Amino acid sequence: MTRSNRVLSACVLGAGFLFLYVPIASLVVYSFNASKLVTVWSGFSLRWYGALLHDGELLTAAWLSLKIALLTATASVAIGTWAGFVLARMGRFRGFTLYAAMINAPLVIPEVIQGISLLLLFVAMQQTFGWPAGRGWLTIWIGHVMLCLSFVAVIVQSRVKELDRSIEEAALDLGARPLKVFFVITLPMIAQALVSGWLLAFTVSIDDVILSAFLSGPGSTTLPLVVFSRVRLGLNPEMNALATVFITVVTIGVVVVNRAMLAREKRQARDARAWHAASAPDAGPAAAAVPPARRSNPGARRDPALHLSK
Repeated sequence: MTRSNRVLSACVLGAGFLFLYVPIASLVVYSFNASKLVTVWSGFSLRWYGALLHDGELLTAAWLSLKIALLTATASVAIGTWAGFVLARMGRFRGFTLYAAMINAPLVIPEVIQGISLLLLFVAMQQTFGWPAGRGWLTIWIGHVMLCLSFVAVIVQSRVKELDRSIEEAALDLGARPLKVFFVITLPMIAQALVSGWLLAFTVSIDDVILSAFLSGPGSTTLPLVVFSRVRLGLNPEMNALATVFITVVTIGVVVVNRAMLAREKRQARDARAWHAASAPDAGPAAAAVPPARRSNPGARRDPALHLSK
């Protein structure tokens, strides 16, 4: 890469970062503004953080949004993982196209359409079966799970397709049950995809406005709905303080998860190097013990023990 290309790349990258993070930085700065106006700086103050602690409506909505997002992310990972496995491992079975379309549909269907359809469904169920008794956090949670599990399924499907199936096959050859193979071997190998899907589902749920507007009822107003309703009346720095708290919590969470993943990868690489170093002196005799016909035929079935060691 020439010097001019490096300079151009650095400028484009810098412009992209400025476009993304300057608004966030200004929001954080103005959360410490003493003035009631969000665009006029009049001095440093923590008054809006104190006002945030005494805003019962905002705190209740924030706690409800956090609870729904946690439940949504967990349920989406539990359901989306199996959906992704079916897409990646089951092959082209009858109805595969319909199944894949149903899994991916929430990604392309506008949320307004999803919200209207779910609202009509819940109203019809209430009239027919008497459940749900009314719109509340449960209906919001169901709608968010239906939206977010598609994101998790796509992430898990992509990761499962990249796995080396020889490790799982070796465990099955040695007598392990499929369920044990999944929890002991497969699950650790896709752990990063599960964490990524969980975080994405959490973010989509806690930030959702449209589905929540259709599926919420009295006493179940989420934080985005409260913020959206207050925006129409004019913002104050209290919203900036709330956003700063969320940004801080999310940043800390992402950093902690990222460092945990990096530490896990380093530990796995260190264990792999130690295992290879310990098994290196036995490589020669083990290779010599393999019959010539088996060494010359790569497609021949390998011994399960040798298969597992590789």
